[in-house]
Order: sequence, then C-alpha cells, then structure tokens
Amino acid sequence: MVKLSPEAETAGYRLISLEATDSTNDDALQAARSGDPGVLWIVAGEQRAGRGRHGRQWSSPGGNLYASLLLIDPCEVHHAPQLGFVAGLALHEAVEAVTGLGAPRLSLKWPNDLLLDGAKVSGLLLEGHRLENNGPLAIVIGIGVNVAFAPTGTPYPAMALQNAKQGLTREVMFQALSASFARTFSAWRSAARMNAADPFGPIRRLWLERAAGVGQEVTLRLPSGEKRGIFEGLDKFGRLQLKTAAAAEQIDAGDLYFPNLLHDIAKP
Repeated sequence: MVKLSPEAETAGYRLISLEATDSTNDDALQAARSGDPGVLWIVAGEQRAGRGRHGRQWSSPGGNLYASLLLIDPCEVHHAPQLGFVAGLALHEAVEAVTGLGAPRLSLKWPNDLLLDGAKVSGLLLEGHRLENNGPLAIVIGIGVNVAFAPTGTPYPAMALQNAKQGLTREVMFQALSASFARTFSAWRSAARMNAADPFGPIRRLWLERAAGVGQEVTLRLPSGEKRGIFEGLDKFGRLQLKTAAAAEQIDAGDLYFPNLLHDIAKP
C-alpha cells in the first residue's frame, strides 16, 4: 500500500492513492480547481494518458511510480521555476536513500531528469496554473520514476531502478520521496527568507554538486535549432549558462544531451 512518510504526514501533506487514472497531473489540477488547499500528493499505479515535457507521451506501465504534488501559492510566480530544482534534489536524495547509490553515479540532468550511470531513471514535469482571474497560483509537480520498467526508443538510455536495487517497489520509493520532498521544500522556503539577495543560491549550489555535464561540452535542442557549447552552470534564475564559440548565453528551456549518451531518436 502506498503511504506517506511520517515526516510528510507531520508536515501536513495528504495523499490520494489510485489504482489507475489518465494523468496524475490532470487530477491534481482538477483538485485545485475544486478548491483543494494543496500539499496534496496524488499517486497512481498506472496512467492511461501520462505526459512529459512539451506534451510528449509518458510511458506508464504498472510497477513504476507516478506521483503528482499539488501546491497552492507556494511562492511568488517568478520563483516558481525553482521548484523544479527543489523537486530534483528531493528525488536525488530519495533514490540515494533507497538504493545506496549517490553522486557521481546518480546525477541530475538539467532541467528535470535524474540519471543513474548516465541512463534516465526519472523525469519531472512542473506546471503552473493561475486559478480564475487573479486567483491562487496552483503548482503541480509531476514525477515519474522507472522503478520496475524502463521505456525503449528514447533519445538516450533509460534504466529501471530495480537493476540497481532488486526488489525495490514503488511503495518504498514513494515513502522516501515524500519524506525528502518535505525536508527539501521546507529548507528552500527557509533559505528564501534568509537569503533575500539570492534566494535560489543554496538550492543552486546543492543542485550543481549533483549535476551531470557541468564543465563539459553539451548539445541543446531548442525550437530554433541546436546549440553546442560548454555547460558552465546555472544563473540565479535557474537558466543554463552555455559558453559557445560566439558568446556566453543563458538558456531558459531546452533538451540537454551529452554526446556520449545520445541514441538515435526513435522514429514516430
């Protein structure tokens, strides 16, 4: 049975556990529109219409973890993108706790993936919605973890965590995640109050310590085309700092690839 950790329960988080649904992110948004106060996890055994970034289909077989967290007015709108990095840190901590594996084997890939030995084991989808005109800000953080199965035909390798930790279940994975997110989110809010000049600084430092590809040549796929350069770090807004032959650039969003990990993209 999927359960919250004692830390998450003490912090006021709640849980809805479903056998199957179309999309836990959609369920969380519907809860927000119905007046739910947030700090609500929705977890499903399977998703019929799971999605990733840019509307991509997210493979959702049984045995993996599909969880979405609803937060209502957790921060100012311009700070909301930082929650993707907060969730990434929490996910890294949770997987380390249940597998015993940490950095550098376990690493974060900008902006929202978790890698184990260079293979994707989890992805995040951060969505923000303003409820009605000038209403509350609903943030939904969707997290999918390849616990038992990994998809095929992906642009770069994918792996299931059971390859590293036999017998791991989605129930164990979620309990660790709910605990680590409660701690990381609380630390982020405290740091934001104490570091007014650079509220993202502590999270940025911790994220970069676990990041893949910093200081290396990378490829970014953007709507305008590909860019290649050196991944130098993150700026104070979480934008990727890319040093190209022409200039230093800040990238708001894109798909990051490391040349030694690229696979041929599957044909539609």
